[in-house]
Amino acid sequence: MFKMNHVHLKTPDVEKTMKFYMDNFGATVKGPMAGGFQLDLHGLQVNITAINQTQKHRQYYGIEHMAVTTADYEGAMAKMRANGVEVLEELLGATGQRIAFLQCPDGAQMEIIERK
Repeated sequence: MFKMNHVHLKTPDVEKTMKFYMDNFGATVKGPMAGGFQLDLHGLQVNITAINQTQKHRQYYGIEHMAVTTADYEGAMAKMRANGVEVLEELLGATGQRIAFLQCPDGAQMEIIERK
């Protein structure tokens, strides 16, 4: 049986990536880790580091996307736009909820889903 442990984002700019998730999504710093920091993103541990030179397997920057839900879609999107976040696409989900995909500085995307 598995249980979610963490999401690990590798980025060329640890500080910029941390600030992005803190300023736009309310993440908080849990503490330092080798080469970066651990964030708490509403109960999800997000590790943010650069490429680790001691690891021998092939490493990549970013992750495809993570998703969050919000009851205040309009307010969330207004905040993203005010913060200069690039909106890649907005669309309607299968049940009519609004969905947006946003570009993150680490190469990943964040999906915002309207909670109805």
